[in-house]
Amino acid sequence: MTTTDTHCPYCALQCGMRLAARDGAGVEVRERPEFPVNRGALCGKGRTAPALLDRAARLTSPLVRDGRGAPLREATWEEALDRIAAGLTTVRRRYGADAVGVLGGGGLTNEKAYALGKFARVVLRTASIDYNGRFCMSSAAAAHKAAFGLDRGLPFPLADIARAGCVVLVGANPAETMPPALRYFRELRENGGRLVVVDPRRTRTAEQADLHLRPVPGTDLALALGMLHLLIADGRVDEDFVAARTTGFEQARAAAMAHWPERVEAITGVPVPAMRQAVTAFADAATAMVLTARGSEQHSKGTDTVGAWINLCLAAGKAGRPGSGYGCLTGQGNGQGGREHGQKADQLPGYRSITDPAARAHVARVWGVDPDDLPGPGRSAYELLDTLGRDGGARALLLMGSNPVVSAPHAAHVTERLRALDFLAVGDVVLSETACLADVVLPVAQWAEETGTMTNLEGRVVLRQAALTPPEGVRTDLRVLRDLAARFGVRDGFSDDPEEVFDELRRASAGGPADYAGISYRRIRAGEGLHWPCRDQSDPGTPRLFLDRFATPDGRARFAAVSHRPAAEVPDADFPLHLTTGRVVAQYQSGAQTRRVAELAAAAPGPFVELHPHLAARLGVAEGDLLTVTSRRGHALAPARVTDAIRPDTVFMPFHWDGPGRANTLTNPALDPVSRMPEFKVCAVRVEKSPAARPTPVREGAAAGAALARVPDVSGAAGGEFVPGSGAGAPVQPAAVPEGAAAGAAPVAGVGAVLAGAPEVSGAAGGEFVPGSGAGASSGSAGVPDVGLAGGAFVPGAGARGAFVAGTGGEGAA
Repeated sequence: MTTTDTHCPYCALQCGMRLAARDGAGVEVRERPEFPVNRGALCGKGRTAPALLDRAARLTSPLVRDGRGAPLREATWEEALDRIAAGLTTVRRRYGADAVGVLGGGGLTNEKAYALGKFARVVLRTASIDYNGRFCMSSAAAAHKAAFGLDRGLPFPLADIARAGCVVLVGANPAETMPPALRYFRELRENGGRLVVVDPRRTRTAEQADLHLRPVPGTDLALALGMLHLLIADGRVDEDFVAARTTGFEQARAAAMAHWPERVEAITGVPVPAMRQAVTAFADAATAMVLTARGSEQHSKGTDTVGAWINLCLAAGKAGRPGSGYGCLTGQGNGQGGREHGQKADQLPGYRSITDPAARAHVARVWGVDPDDLPGPGRSAYELLDTLGRDGGARALLLMGSNPVVSAPHAAHVTERLRALDFLAVGDVVLSETACLADVVLPVAQWAEETGTMTNLEGRVVLRQAALTPPEGVRTDLRVLRDLAARFGVRDGFSDDPEEVFDELRRASAGGPADYAGISYRRIRAGEGLHWPCRDQSDPGTPRLFLDRFATPDGRARFAAVSHRPAAEVPDADFPLHLTTGRVVAQYQSGAQTRRVAELAAAAPGPFVELHPHLAARLGVAEGDLLTVTSRRGHALAPARVTDAIRPDTVFMPFHWDGPGRANTLTNPALDPVSRMPEFKVCAVRVEKSPAARPTPVREGAAAGAALARVPDVSGAAGGEFVPGSGAGAPVQPAAVPEGAAAGAAPVAGVGAVLAGAPEVSGAAGGEFVPGSGAGASSGSAGVPDVGLAGGAFVPGAGARGAFVAGTGGEGAA
């Protein structure tokens, strides 16, 4: 048995784990207590991650479609790659280079993100590239860069949280989105610090707080301005810090003073005494932080909202000092590194601007091309998807590491645009809902089968090391890009050796804001915890930013002069309620992977609608009743979950499922004018009892998903349906893809075993979920310390707030 130190494939913590490979018997997960981020602890997703390494749960052969209306069928790699090259070439010749689009993902390693951006700009010469991380923390990134001159999710290590005097946590629920991180907030309180949580729902994280503020969804900006007003009015501004290390305070002060406490209470619903209590705790602490996540950021005013929270830090002197500052809890596994090295529409490697002549010249030298041949900035992710198949938009799309059929806002519309493409190619480990629409699907290697670096939410660069060889028929993304580049006549510059690619990335990033020049595989393997910027081999890295100066030209942080404005869509007579969306602890992002893990599917088998008892009584709704939730964009159906953990004017849905319960059918694609972030976190809806099915006990495992099997799909989504008895109602890929899918999608031929996707979990209702107990997961992981909230046994149907329940109104949407 051999062991390999590596990292979890899921969230931005990038928890350390050890994989023990057994000859011919897969791998088991073991604890790795010496890695400082998680200190051996893993959540249920990390423990069960090996389940998808099983051949039965994944793609192991390329699939192609012989024309519109034809089924997907198995093909050789040569045929599949030739078809992609031909499809992209045909579109490029007919419509121009920018008619070929590329969409990447925040889960790709740094090497793959770098190579994908280079492939788009050097081989395809297209400006039409972006990635799903645009849906993750682009608003926080924009505000961070505007205020401090540099964007890194956390400008300090996670360990600093436990030593802070006060933390204001806005729109985040780490207890369910990244459970191993919760220990830092518990240690904060054990050390005498105060935790203030801002969330419209009483989440498991909010239950840990000293103070919970519950604003109306979409009003965080007003709340931040009201708190700054109180800070100023109460004489708590750190005048010396403001004078010495900031600029723009007077304009920000004027904006805040227009948001007096009583006005803010009327907007947000947060009482003035509670606001004052939060401000006092924050200002009086010797050290303090504000941390935001998707609940505060995924809005059409997300950049301004984050800017307002940064203003609070700056005015109180709680930034640029040890133990203090603003930070963002990144969602996706490589949400940080994924936006630093070239797959984002407006950036080149090293977090360089694609419009900066010096940056273009530097990167062009590394790539061996003329700077004038590099395209300019392209459309943001939603704008790219919105214009697919239209005049002036992309007519072909190469997609890697994303599932926009489930994860994009206004998802039915996005599905229609994908169907309108002349050509769609998808690389993925499973046949996702988006892959079901493709003309060519490529089976690619997984986290435990390839080596590469990730950059976690602290800016710490970690090395995932291969523990296994990919199964026959599966290739790495780097090899895919190398082989495609060769078909376009580019035979040099695209290595499939990840260390060679990383060494080139180091050269391309050298001198840029995100400088990786001093980071190497050798140093990471030697145990050095390297945070960028790290400029040379003698540089120890930068775990804490801004202690001496901010990264602006004059070294001063910038206040943002922002004012409250309503959400892009507010309730009215036809749509009288707020909808907010988020995650549940047993699922991850679009669910394409976690829905195929038996234990996770049993714990969270399907979507639901969370609503307050007062609202339920007014609608005549009982627990488990099937509800229709309607927005201006469509309908979703899911059973009711009645709880006083949510505001009476708000309903919540998790977004991990396709089919009738797809939450993103409802969400609003209104964009932030700076970050181009869609407004996932609030829209106006109405809720009605559905006559389609009898009441269903939503908290009893299988029943929640099975209820949806009895209703027609009204979402307009393609790919996936709820099949009664096929796995506790968990969504599984059907034996036949609905007709009319992109490029004429039709039933899939010859891949029945793969399409089963999710392992059988029927009979899971009321069953005990023991992480690492099966479905290819390691029995050896039982020794890993549990950081879940049910003491290690996750029991669906264990009560009104069983171990796996709704995630936050913030955190993650891709």
